[in-house]
Amino acid sequence: MEPGPQMETAPSGAVSHPSPAYFQWDLRIKLIGLGFVFYTTIFLLSHILSVTLSRTYKSLLAKEQVFWNLAATRAVFGIQSTVAGLRALTDESALTKDRVKGQEDWSWFNVLTATGFFVFENVALHSSSVAFRTFDLPLATHHFFALSGYAGAVIWDSLGHFLPMVTLLLEMSTPFTCISWMLLKAGWARTLVWKSNQWVMIHMFHCRMVLTYYMWWVSWSHWGEYNTHVALPQRLLFFSGLALLTVIINPIWTHKKTMQLLNPVDWNFGNKPAPANGSARGRAPVKHHAS
Repeated sequence: MEPGPQMETAPSGAVSHPSPAYFQWDLRIKLIGLGFVFYTTIFLLSHILSVTLSRTYKSLLAKEQVFWNLAATRAVFGIQSTVAGLRALTDESALTKDRVKGQEDWSWFNVLTATGFFVFENVALHSSSVAFRTFDLPLATHHFFALSGYAGAVIWDSLGHFLPMVTLLLEMSTPFTCISWMLLKAGWARTLVWKSNQWVMIHMFHCRMVLTYYMWWVSWSHWGEYNTHVALPQRLLFFSGLALLTVIINPIWTHKKTMQLLNPVDWNFGNKPAPANGSARGRAPVKHHAS
């Protein structure tokens, strides 16, 4: 997915500013819609390809098939998010020059399409809850903070995009989580391929923890500026979500993924042992996932 309107080239050393088009609601709605449609298409494409090519997929329960397709969709979003987050950290841009108010065209594009993705995630979650008569409160809370945070960045549009882009980098673990779960369901949990992916994924979860500490450091270093230039509701959402992530979610997910390396179980579906041949067994309710 490539940015739309092109950013005007700034003189060397000057701070770039986003195109005025990104402050028009018609473009914002179009890009949010683009994100929603794009990731809905990835979800449907995953289902079509899996039905056609995967015996493991056809053996799964309906709710596991939904989770399979969601995992694939999250993996694609994880790639987009990782690229955006690394660019924010490594590129000399308006975001790094002004971490409180800096914005660029590419960061606006990612904020808007990420908002579309989180709309898709919430629709998928609550539709699945109704269809399978389940409700996962921790997962719903996680999705609420994600959608609210990025929707807030659209509404309070003076907010800089450095921290929103770095927040996207937390999705760095998602592609490896997708691979891990799919290989586990296919009966590959005892193979070197699965274990190698699991090691990389665990490392990514540790990197997530370091990244949250860095986000706290950036916030503390610019505390006065954030209080001045960022709306109170947005600050409450961001710091509540970051505290929840730092103290509860990241440690729990890192621990679970480490234990899964030693004892391969599907803890998204009632801690079922890894199947030997990819067949779906048991009927446990969906539990909280790690992204």
